[in-house]
Amino acid sequence: MINKLQGIKERYIKLENLLSDPAVIADQVKYQRCLKEHGELTKVVSAFADYQAVLQQMGEAKDLAKDPDPDIREMAKEETADLRAQREGLESKLKLLLMPKDPRDDKNVILEIRAGTGGEEAGLFAADLFRMYSRYAEIKGWTVNVIESSHSSAGGFKEVISMIKGNGAFSAFKYESGTHRVQRVPETETQGRVHTSAVTVAVLPEAEDVELKIEPSELKVDVFRASGPGGQSVNTTDSAVRITHLPTGIVATCQDEKSQIKNKIAALKVLKARILDAMVREQEAKRAAQRKGQVGTGDRSGRIRTYNFPQGRMTDHRIGLTLYRLDNIMGGDIQDIIDELKTHAQAEALKEAN
Repeated sequence: MINKLQGIKERYIKLENLLSDPAVIADQVKYQRCLKEHGELTKVVSAFADYQAVLQQMGEAKDLAKDPDPDIREMAKEETADLRAQREGLESKLKLLLMPKDPRDDKNVILEIRAGTGGEEAGLFAADLFRMYSRYAEIKGWTVNVIESSHSSAGGFKEVISMIKGNGAFSAFKYESGTHRVQRVPETETQGRVHTSAVTVAVLPEAEDVELKIEPSELKVDVFRASGPGGQSVNTTDSAVRITHLPTGIVATCQDEKSQIKNKIAALKVLKARILDAMVREQEAKRAAQRKGQVGTGDRSGRIRTYNFPQGRMTDHRIGLTLYRLDNIMGGDIQDIIDELKTHAQAEALKEAN
C-alpha cells in the first residue's frame, strides 16, 4: 500500500507542475483532464500526508519511551496509544480511497418507477416516489426530464421513466433499485384500514456511444399515435416511437415529446441504458456467489425499503436503518439515507478486500 501511495503522490506532484505549464493551460481539453485527475487524487494525498505525520510522531514517542524520567515515559505511552488508533483509522481510510471507483458513478441516470401490487394505491405511491426523487434532484441542482409515462385513473403513475442529469447522479441513485413498500390508509379506504402496496424502482446509468455500439440493422423502429394527456399535436400525429433491439428483444418507448425525432432520441437513450444494464447484470451474476448483500449491486429483486405513514417511519431493510421523519423524506430529504448506504457498501467492499 505504501508503494502505491508513493506513486500516487509522485503523480500528484507531476499534475501540479502540468497545471502550471502554459502549454497545458492553452490546451483546455488536456488541462481539464489534468484538473479532474488532480482533484481526484487530492483526498488520497492529504490522507497519506496525515498518515506519514502520525508515523513520524509514533517514532518520536518511541524514543521518548526510553527516557529515564518515568513521567515522560508514561506520557509517551499514552501518546503512543492515541497515535496507534489514529494510524489504524487512517489505514482504513486509505484502503477505501485506494479502492477502484465505480466508473459509472459520474453518469446521468435513467430512473424507472413502476406501480406493483396494490392497484391504484400503488400508482399513487409511484407518483409520490417520483416527486421525492425529483425534489432530491432539484436540491442537488440536477435536472429531471420525463421520457415516458403512463397515468393511472386515480392520478398516479402506472409507470414513469425519466432522465436525471447531473454530475454524480448515478453514485447517489444506484442504491435505490429495488421494491419499495408503502403502508398507509388509501384515500378510497372508508374504514381506516392500513393497506400495503409496492412500487419497483430501477436505476440505470446512461450509456455512452463509446461503451455500446449498436448497428442500425439491429434496431426495429415503429411509430404510432401517442395516447394520454399532451399538447395540441401529441394525439393527432404519429409522433410516438417504439424501438426494439432485435438481438436481445429489449424494447424502449417514448411519446412525451411532440416531435418524432426527439422521441426517437429519448427512446434510444433508454434502450441503450437497458442493454448496458443487462450486460452489467450478466457480469455481476457471475460474481454473485461472492456477494452476500444487495447494497451496491443494484439488485432490484427484493424489498429494500418500507414507508410506514401511520408511524411516520422509513426503514431500509438492507442496513437496518430506521428514521422517524417520513414527511421530510418524501419531500426529498434522502441524503442521509444515501450516505448510510454508501458507508455500508464501502465497509462491505473493504471487508472483501481484506
